[in-house]
Amino acid sequence: MSIALTCGNLNKKYGRTDALRNLNLQLEENVIYGLLGRNGAGKTTLLNMIAGGIFPDYGTIEVRGKKLGKGELPKDFCFVREKNKPFGGARVIEVLQFAANFHPNWDWTFAHELLETFRLDPRKKIRQLSRGTESLVGNIIGLASRASLTLYDEPVLGLDVLMRERFYKALLEDYANHPRTILLSTHLIDEIATVAERVYIIEAGSLLLHDEMDRIHMAAHLIRGNSEAVASFTTGKRVLHTEAYGRGTLAAIYEMLDDGDMLRAREMDISIEHLTLQKFFSYLIEGGH
Repeated sequence: MSIALTCGNLNKKYGRTDALRNLNLQLEENVIYGLLGRNGAGKTTLLNMIAGGIFPDYGTIEVRGKKLGKGELPKDFCFVREKNKPFGGARVIEVLQFAANFHPNWDWTFAHELLETFRLDPRKKIRQLSRGTESLVGNIIGLASRASLTLYDEPVLGLDVLMRERFYKALLEDYANHPRTILLSTHLIDEIATVAERVYIIEAGSLLLHDEMDRIHMAAHLIRGNSEAVASFTTGKRVLHTEAYGRGTLAAIYEMLDDGDMLRAREMDISIEHLTLQKFFSYLIEGGH
């Protein structure tokens, strides 16, 4: 197992506010990760820290085993920020030409294909673009750079459903042909479920969960039934949320269930269904407080 990025015990304070608290994160080579969290959870702070834009109060960041010094950028790295403010007066093609100078694996053929895919006029100025279209310029840079470590901060913000799907399709197809380590930071939880292989979920600057997406799908359950039966069934399991409904109880759990569990549930007249990632995220966040 080759490690692309390691963040160790990262801490950052702004006044009395903890932006990051003892946060540990490790990204393996050639894996797509989701970084999930509410607005203000610390996602952008973390990404800016990895990109060398801000510095931790303490903690370390290593890229492929090399500790980054203050202000040092990772090699073969691309960070797609939420906004391209410094380039407001530049045309789309000029922004792409500027970006190409910093990425040795840049693919111009692919970049032009993406302009067609996203229906972007390369002659338009950045300040003339809608919020969503501006996001697409950054996404083209992230894809065409073919950087071995690529970070996206809210890459589909302002995009309609069609363009969001086109972006994810382009990302997955190019990743299949040119594997690299990708970290997608977003609050659009359910959309990332079909893209990311593993996820980190953070809240208030702290890590709540790191797991494989497939395991989350298999282990996140919603339990319904008689209150006593649900209480008995969930004893010893990781319960994220409970609430009463009518004469029964609803419980959200995060636990792999085996055949014995399913048989026991039927005997106790308990229904079990899988949680959507959005619901799982909500219950996990609320339970984390």
